[in-house]
Amino acid sequence: MFEVYDTKAEVARALSGHLDRWSAEEGFRSIALSGGSTPQVWFDLLADEYQYRLPWPEFLLFWGDERCVPPEDSQSNYGMTRKHLLDKVPVEPSHIYRIRGENPPAEEARRYSRVLHDMLPQVHGIPQFDLVILGMGDDGHTASIFPHEMDLWGSDSFCEVATHPESGQKRISLTGQIINNAKQVVFLVTGANKAAPLAEIRNRSLGSTQFPAAHVAPTGGRLIWLVDREAASLAPH
Repeated sequence: MFEVYDTKAEVARALSGHLDRWSAEEGFRSIALSGGSTPQVWFDLLADEYQYRLPWPEFLLFWGDERCVPPEDSQSNYGMTRKHLLDKVPVEPSHIYRIRGENPPAEEARRYSRVLHDMLPQVHGIPQFDLVILGMGDDGHTASIFPHEMDLWGSDSFCEVATHPESGQKRISLTGQIINNAKQVVFLVTGANKAAPLAEIRNRSLGSTQFPAAHVAPTGGRLIWLVDREAASLAPH
């Protein structure tokens, strides 16, 4: 599915409605969250309007990727989520499974892989999320799998240590087998700078295979793109 909305706020509202329905009708509980500006808008909306409408104490919250920084750092995905959402809704603290960005990267990738193995049901021998939320960069990366490290997408591990191509910053990321094993995957894509790679992916052009985001294809077939008009300006609807 490919859903286009006028603004980033409307994209966030659409995802909120989907989550409300999935949690009520399908019992979705395990969610891998994403960082970024659009999820921040979504978190603010959830905190303001869905504080009592969703089964927060039942949710199990994970992350699709994390920068290797302490949780107090301004770049921490967990820190942003805590500020904009977790401190404002009745989430059970023991149900928050953050990636510990302050740990040595390789050690943390192994530890978080064990967490996923222990806390999620196994389907096809792989931990299965009910829902994975993803963003996409203007280089076509998703989670923290970048084009120059496409080999990480197909890793046999559940988590890998990735390296940002410009800053060299280390990150922990879910790999393709975990993402594509989810019951439902949602892309949140906003902004004109995403229009070109999104169009290539939607058109399935030969060059699109360089984009990690193009390789998101849940085995159950449930993939939704929630995008704003700027991001969708070059893509077929």
